[in-house]
Amino acid sequence: MMRIILLALTNFAVMAVLFLSMNIIGRLFGINMSAGSMSGIMIMAVVMGFGGSFISLLMSKWMAKRSMGVQIIENPQTAQERWLVETVRRQAEKSGIGMPEVGIFYSPDPNAFATGASRNNALVAVSQGLLDHMTADEVEAVLGHEIGHVANGDMVTQTLLQGVLNTFVIIFARLIGMMVDNFFRGNNSENSGPGIGYFVGSFIADILLGFLATAIVMWFSRYREFKADIAGADLAGRQKMINALKRLQSAHAVHDLPGGMAAFGIAGGLGDGLKKIFMTHPPLEDRIAALQNMH
Repeated sequence: MMRIILLALTNFAVMAVLFLSMNIIGRLFGINMSAGSMSGIMIMAVVMGFGGSFISLLMSKWMAKRSMGVQIIENPQTAQERWLVETVRRQAEKSGIGMPEVGIFYSPDPNAFATGASRNNALVAVSQGLLDHMTADEVEAVLGHEIGHVANGDMVTQTLLQGVLNTFVIIFARLIGMMVDNFFRGNNSENSGPGIGYFVGSFIADILLGFLATAIVMWFSRYREFKADIAGADLAGRQKMINALKRLQSAHAVHDLPGGMAAFGIAGGLGDGLKKIFMTHPPLEDRIAALQNMH
């Protein structure tokens, strides 16, 4: 319920801020915008900005199963499968969330992820490489990390953040397009439709503002990794979580999960220079140091 209220308040706040911003910018730069065109742009921005994010959230489990080839453990057949399901069940109960689906995806690289539309409708999956290369204690810590993502509501929170940023990008890209169009046309064609300056300006602004929005989302993704590490330490033990991160650190190569799954994994790819801004995960050495310094 609190997330629904948060979404409603966020929508209201975004609409109010954008309405005021469009009026102020329009007056400053002499952009002629009727109330009808402004409201139309704002409605389009909110529908597209939040709609796409929430559709992705609702489809996240299905997409993860299809894209990663996750095999859901419905009836555990082996001792390892039984241990996985029981460990997730115990951690979920301790965290006060519904039992997630548990699955394995067949990748040689050690990784894991959690996704789902809510705390009580989630999926936790681990790679075969993680099971092959980690001890039971380390896997337990990784599962605790992923349960932490679910219990913290990270999927919903990131969706809200993405929706807000998408909305701002759509609105301000169109404002920039209007300013560019007015500059080249001298604001002498009030009754005609938008010119080429509007479409070119909006397109370029969409790209540039989109990069900025992505950088903000990736910052949040890195921030929540530290929180999920703390959850893993609470559920499995701090030393187990540290050992799991050190195991990942010692791997010969750490690869990102495909597409949108990267932000939900236990380990992200390494980045240099500007790429660090767009990393989904902080450096492993920083995460280890944070846990070691935890009181």
